[in-house]
Amino acid sequence: MTAVASAGSLASLHRYPMKSMMGEELNCVRVTPRGLLGDRAFALCDRETRKVVSAKNPRKWPNLFSYRAAFVSPPDGTASLPPVRVTLPDGRYAVTADSDFSQTLSASLGRAVSLLEAPPPAAQLEEYWPDMAGLANRDVVTEEAMPEGTFFDLATLHVLTTGTLDKLREVYPGGRFEPRRFRPNLIINTGDTKDFVENGWIGKTLAIGPEVKIHVTGPCPRCVMTTLAQGDLPRDVGILKAAAQSNEVRVGVYASVVQPGTIRIGDAVSVS
Repeated sequence: MTAVASAGSLASLHRYPMKSMMGEELNCVRVTPRGLLGDRAFALCDRETRKVVSAKNPRKWPNLFSYRAAFVSPPDGTASLPPVRVTLPDGRYAVTADSDFSQTLSASLGRAVSLLEAPPPAAQLEEYWPDMAGLANRDVVTEEAMPEGTFFDLATLHVLTTGTLDKLREVYPGGRFEPRRFRPNLIINTGDTKDFVENGWIGKTLAIGPEVKIHVTGPCPRCVMTTLAQGDLPRDVGILKAAAQSNEVRVGVYASVVQPGTIRIGDAVSVS
């Protein structure tokens, strides 16, 4: 019989309707086989390169985190997804259903883009690797493929614990290790633990609340995105250096959905 142990409780939920923009914090959400309902549902396409627009290449897209995307009404899973409202850095907004959406975003970003409502075949994005010890590449831009049929980088769910955030704060006290730097879907409160708790969950199953089960598939390698400025968060390369020095550039884990359902803030989480 498989042993079941408490892993903590669900502290927060985050969905990102538009790839590489800031998203929305939720109290509850439907988990589908594809991850959180509506997560990474839309993206922008660079008209020049035909690559998916990504904050992983901040030299080309330096301020994507100044844009915030949220659904105009909550998706219910019974019909097509509602439109997404993107709030621009100057406070204006554009809605994906508007005929001038791509034109408005192109003017704001300073580069011609178009809206993608479905992933194109063999979709790719550009990723800049800073010149930093511990990274797979250094001071180069690479082309990265995404899982077929999605706008995700590697997996449909990203899970992070308070234990990992607290450990990183201990490693680099001068850094602000706020969840938004890492763009997780689920943050699990692991109490007073200050350690990379998720490392021990790889290959195991997490049960969240009475319905949902997810399988932890592997570690989440981090990139330059974690160092970028976001609102009052300053640019800080020390964030990525701390992850490289203490946990092989890994922060959090990826997971796939085993059993769909609804999850809520405060749900108990167990591991088996």
